[in-house]
Amino acid sequence: MPELAIDTAIRLNDGTSMPLLGFGTYQIADGGACRRAAARALEVGYRHIDTAALYGNERDVGRAVRESGIARGEIFVTTKLWNADQGYASALDAFDRSLERLGLDYVDLYLIHWPEPGKRADSWRALEEIRRRGRCRSIGVSNYTVAHLEELLRACAVVPANNQVELSPFLYQRELLDYCVANGISLTAYCPLTHGDKLRHPAILEVAGKHGKTGAQVLLRWALQHGVCAIPKSSRRARIEENAALYDFALDHSDMAKLDRLDAGYRTSWDPSRVR
Repeated sequence: MPELAIDTAIRLNDGTSMPLLGFGTYQIADGGACRRAAARALEVGYRHIDTAALYGNERDVGRAVRESGIARGEIFVTTKLWNADQGYASALDAFDRSLERLGLDYVDLYLIHWPEPGKRADSWRALEEIRRRGRCRSIGVSNYTVAHLEELLRACAVVPANNQVELSPFLYQRELLDYCVANGISLTAYCPLTHGDKLRHPAILEVAGKHGKTGAQVLLRWALQHGVCAIPKSSRRARIEENAALYDFALDHSDMAKLDRLDAGYRTSWDPSRVR
């Protein structure tokens, strides 16, 4: 396994580089809290910030990026198209609003947030057009299952660069990961820390104790070693720093096998497998 560092990036299928570790902002309120948290993350060394129209904090994220003193090209910004805005024309308009709230010239990655029935094909055409115009560098999807991806790949002109889904050792979507790898689609794990529900699981504590690390660090390192981008969220400086302290240890083969076996289909968020 290649040595990892906080600035390690993966190359997407369109040639863009995406930092493997990102900072999530779901449920961090706009109005200052998210700006401060994102700013702390950038100070610590994160170079990938994830937001969404649904989260209501794009303004804070954009301000943190603009005020960071870091060159725009060094920060990877992801945002997402919400369900109410899906469809061709409405998706184009929604992207314009997201870009205005962010106050940025472009977005690095724009995702369809959910496989909305009856609208996802038109939404994808809109994303292809946004990319063609150079307003976002990469396009992708979120919460897409293998079936949703198969449908998309049969009709798309541009293969999605990324699929963002819930993933952890307790929801190790191996079939989906293998499918994405086979089709050149990178995977991003949201809720990689299971909302804290499994940090005290005996197997997690055993591996953490072996390496002198926390359960959160073990869960994040597991994702990174599978080549999956992870976007942990916290508004606390100590946790933001802890979640980035992943590069002075590595999980060995037995650790990874032990964690892989924890899969129990445990979800803390939406289940897209029921969407047709």
